[in-house]
Amino acid sequence: MMKLTTLCYIEQNGSYLMLHRTKKEIDPNKDKWIAPGGKFLEGETPEECMLREVKEETGLTLKDYRLRGIVTFLSDQWEGEYMFLYTADQFEGKLETESCDEGELRWVKKEEILSLTLWEGDKIFLKYLMEGGEYFSLKLRYQGEHLAEVQETFPKIGNNP
Repeated sequence: MMKLTTLCYIEQNGSYLMLHRTKKEIDPNKDKWIAPGGKFLEGETPEECMLREVKEETGLTLKDYRLRGIVTFLSDQWEGEYMFLYTADQFEGKLETESCDEGELRWVKKEEILSLTLWEGDKIFLKYLMEGGEYFSLKLRYQGEHLAEVQETFPKIGNNP
């Protein structure tokens, strides 16, 4: 069974809000930088999951967001995952950096993101997000922490030619 997750890259002043995952001992993302997000609860839609996880991890309430893609993660060491990937640039509330039980939250300039400790596959979809491209689907197959295979598609949505 594949788990369902979301991530949301929240943008402000040329930076993304990033989460350095350092607090949990058993964490497949330990010591990596990722965006806020997490696993679906029973009965949640992707949007409900993403909004709830962002609020829980950051204290922010998103006002405008966009589904940018779906990423399929496969691995020889952990459960497979379908991740719904969002971006957002309008929110309200106060960033609660001290209350995040996942790690350290920090605004990181887009031009510095790729120098962080990231999963190799994250670097691929982050480039798509930063270039403002179309909706995409990625299939990323890992062997351990090594990215062994990448399949990219850019499906047309709706009636657009």
